[in-house]
Amino acid sequence: MEKDKILQIQNKLIQAHPDAECELNFGTPYELLVATILSAQCTDIRVNKVTSELFTVAKTPEEMLCLGEEKLLGYIKSCGLGNSKAKNIISMSKDLAEKYESTVPDDFEKLQGLAGVGQKTANVVMANAFKVPSFAVDTHVHRVSNRIGLAKSNNVNQTEKQLKEAIPMDKWILMHHVLIFHGRRICHARKPDCENCPIRELCEQNGVK
Repeated sequence: MEKDKILQIQNKLIQAHPDAECELNFGTPYELLVATILSAQCTDIRVNKVTSELFTVAKTPEEMLCLGEEKLLGYIKSCGLGNSKAKNIISMSKDLAEKYESTVPDDFEKLQGLAGVGQKTANVVMANAFKVPSFAVDTHVHRVSNRIGLAKSNNVNQTEKQLKEAIPMDKWILMHHVLIFHGRRICHARKPDCENCPIRELCEQNGVK
């Protein structure tokens, strides 16, 4: 896709979603890390409801380890995949306590080296907790960017690489949120609302090349 068309898409989407931002509630990098792990295959609304209670009893790695996996599961089971998420959060908290004095590192490789932390989660934390330019690719970002033509790949890592090449670095964090909002509000998975899409005339899905 030509650079001028990419710029048009970027600007129109930013204008269409001026409120685009991280919707997970957090006060510290650790809270965001926990919330992001919980958000896998779960809505941000549900995660925020769960963490509003969880963080009153465990908002640090030490407190989470004291809570333990079984009690943690009781708080987070409504997020789905409770057993694996509880195990990952406890393992991640143990890693932080043992390797980094319970401080979340502001380094991508170190973050991704924590138990249960993948590339998307590391990108989310780097971008939203530390404001380091990153481009997290979740299901919305992957679907929307490939549908409209900003990327062309079935692989999320390749999609991330292509988006970083297409979008200026100073817009990576914002465009991550904008693409998520566009996917939630208009470019739905099963039935996109093309009639009300601000980039309809620029979208490759609609035959524009």
